[in-house]
Amino acid sequence: MSVLTAEGLSLNLGGARILDGVDLVLRPGEVTAVVGPNGAGKSTLLACLAGLLRPDSGQARLGSEAVLAMPARRRAQQIGFLPQAPEIAWAVDVETLVGLGRTPFTGFGGASDVDKAAVARAMAAAELEPLAGRIVTTLSGGERGRVLLARALAGEPAWLLADEPMAGLDPAHLIDAAELFRALAHEQGKGVVLTLHDLTLAMRVAERVVVLSKGAVVADGPPLEAVTPDILARVYGVDARLSQGEGGTMVELVGRRPKG
Repeated sequence: MSVLTAEGLSLNLGGARILDGVDLVLRPGEVTAVVGPNGAGKSTLLACLAGLLRPDSGQARLGSEAVLAMPARRRAQQIGFLPQAPEIAWAVDVETLVGLGRTPFTGFGGASDVDKAAVARAMAAAELEPLAGRIVTTLSGGERGRVLLARALAGEPAWLLADEPMAGLDPAHLIDAAELFRALAHEQGKGVVLTLHDLTLAMRVAERVVVLSKGAVVADGPPLEAVTPDILARVYGVDARLSQGEGGTMVELVGRRPKG
């Protein structure tokens, strides 16, 4: 599978600099977590990598090909995008909504056996079989999140870009989701890029952490190198320490640093 690259991505929105010359080479077979304060540019970065936003300068590339130059159908087959807290305005059942993830593949004859098998695998991965006939708008926020994740998985893309995919999940499904993302990368060789606010979760689920601040990359590397008390102080304005627990490294917030 091809690398996904950000080459000098810069973007202004509403007069504000949202991305500022971001350079990244994202590799398949690993989970990358993108973290940073509110407004750091995390969601915008994912949207540019997915070809959903056009940067003012720079470009995203999949292998040697510019993402925005790819035909929309093929781009959707290669890059799955899970937006943050999307609205679901139509009353359809879970299985139907998950099936929409096969739209880039289906022809005029409708869903094939291959499509149906892919939907079944996605439903199983997100543990949605008991909810298959439920109307999506009647589900809880966490359940809807799992449905939308399954819709992205149904397309079986080479790359999965997920914006805050852990939000709203209960502890058991949080663990399941973390294991699923690692399995996609480590067992299937896919590229997985997640934006996360929970720093402890980022350190535990990802082998690479990219820290954004004011649209620029401040740190990029293994969790223990990218998430340090010094970097957290500079980026978030907090005092923090790292500790080891049974589940791995934890980020403990000590307090807010004086402003200014």
